[in-house]
Amino acid sequence: MTAEERLAELGLKLPKPAAPVAAYVPAVEAAGLLHISGQLPFRDGNLMTGRLGEDVDIDFGRDAARACGLMLVAQMKAALGDLDRVARVVKLGVFVNSAGRFTDQPKVADGASALMADIFGDAGKHARSAVGVPVLPLNAAVEIDAVVAVRPA
Repeated sequence: MTAEERLAELGLKLPKPAAPVAAYVPAVEAAGLLHISGQLPFRDGNLMTGRLGEDVDIDFGRDAARACGLMLVAQMKAALGDLDRVARVVKLGVFVNSAGRFTDQPKVADGASALMADIFGDAGKHARSAVGVPVLPLNAAVEIDAVVAVRPA
């Protein structure tokens, strides 16, 4: 089953890839890898904001990470033209807007990690960092970047 077929089976529609908000590009393909800039979580066109362990809970954070993951896939499609060019999701870098005592960043990050496996199967299983930070751009709850191995066009 292709990634596009899995998306349809999961009832998921890719969002419009987010445009950069500063001086960078959304993705760079080099030496067989696609490096995707940090993506923020959107639900129904609205940025998902808040600090985990302070004003939003783990379920909200996991949903935000999943939304970031969906935006990463949208950026993959925009950069590559075809999701079948994705050979492997190599690594996700997950940044969680966290209160000082919040330590469940890995549980939040699982929202994106599970999505990658759901869409790409074994090729979606990846290395990962899950880091708590005191603030993210625009007060986003989560931000995720990625490195993806790609097949030649």
